[in-house]
Amino acid sequence: MTYLVAADLPTEPAGARLRALLARPGILQMPGTHNGQAALQARQAGFEALYLSGAAMTASMGLPDLGVITVDEVCFFIRQVSRAAGLPVLVDGDTGYGEALNVMHMVRTFEDAGAAAVHIEDQLLPKKCGHLNDKKLADAHDMAAKIAAARKARRHLYIIARTDAAASEGIDGAVARAKLFMDAGADAIFPEALNTAEMFRAVAERLPGVPLLANMTEFGRTPFFTAAEFEAMGYKMVIWPVSSLRVANKAQAELYAAIRRDGGTQNMVDRMQTRAELYATIGYHDYEALDASIVQTIIPQGMPQRT
Repeated sequence: MTYLVAADLPTEPAGARLRALLARPGILQMPGTHNGQAALQARQAGFEALYLSGAAMTASMGLPDLGVITVDEVCFFIRQVSRAAGLPVLVDGDTGYGEALNVMHMVRTFEDAGAAAVHIEDQLLPKKCGHLNDKKLADAHDMAAKIAAARKARRHLYIIARTDAAASEGIDGAVARAKLFMDAGADAIFPEALNTAEMFRAVAERLPGVPLLANMTEFGRTPFFTAAEFEAMGYKMVIWPVSSLRVANKAQAELYAAIRRDGGTQNMVDRMQTRAELYATIGYHDYEALDASIVQTIIPQGMPQRT
């Protein structure tokens, strides 16, 4: 049954549900879900928490990941992903959309939209993907003030402080910032763009007892590691932020090329989600059942043959 009526809605705040997952042994796996359909498919695959990437949100809008979208635009994605799957969602909060007061507004707005957690990074605008060059870092104490503001504003939101310092300040700088951010009230640390297993282990060893988030993005600075490998290196959470969008975009490009080449979709049908599969994913008939006056839809079987 889809999360549509009150009886189906989670009763605990999203942040509390995420904390319960993190209290269990093992690493929490959070795949990126760039829209409600992706969230449903991730839930059906067995995932218990999800991630909403700023890069995926902006790219799906045809925009670069340079801090150009607003809190309200992000909330559009939070609402659809959290409503569709009913799972705790970690949201990319970029630099917090401003200074301390803006961060407090973001925290309350994200909570109201259904977010379970947010990560805030120590970059200056225009911010960049953590795996790109020439990122400009904020003063560590200014960033700590944002974390303190987020902690003050939150009701249940889980707050993760992201540091991009490893690329320019090394592990020493990243760890020093992480300790400052934990003292300011962060619940966990996200050391971004580490590029060797030794770096991942070094951060974990120097931050004992701190929940750590690993980012397994493709085409970046981090080599491929599995969730089990990250766990062995001392990490409690792992995200695959843009993977779903990359796969979907590649498939769409191939579809449009085929239509242009072949004059139709006849050579792509076997690669499509069928109508029956789509309706099963979104719970189409569950929605119909809420109103007995709606006649159940009969799904056409197969493709009609030309005569």
